Amino acid sequence: MRSLLLYGGIDDHPGRAPLRTLYLSLVRFILIKMEWDSLLIRALGNSPKLRILDYLLDYKLNDFTKKEIVEALGMSKLTFYKYFKDLEEIGLVAASRKIGRATLYKINLESPLIKMLIEYERQLSLQIAEQESAKMQKPFPLSINK
Repeated sequence: MRSLLLYGGIDDHPGRAPLRTLYLSLVRFILIKMEWDSLLIRALGNSPKLRILDYLLDYKLNDFTKKEIVEALGMSKLTFYKYFKDLEEIGLVAASRKIGRATLYKINLESPLIKMLIEYERQLSLQIAEQESAKMQKPFPLSINK
């Protein structure tokens, strides 16, 4: 509820339609969220598996507990555990070390699929940079009023 208030959402003012306000808040939140999605998420979709991989790819050199990943992604534990097991079984994510009873995990940079994802993201980034560069090369029309 507090986060909706921060986004200009639900308020106590009489005469305002709370559902309309809630709707506008959700639209704002979605638009803000879309701005921060990575290239992989925007290109390939927002599936739980891809979100986990994308997060770990953003921090290739770091390792995390499952709890840290769940909290960082804002994903439910049920969803996370359902998909994380698959990623670990096919070798995209691997246990890196243990600290006490906690196991830490990181992206498996030796996996051919992970190498392909990294290269795909790089190529996509280059393509977008070229498109933006081409936009900037177009002459800007100037109108001179006399």
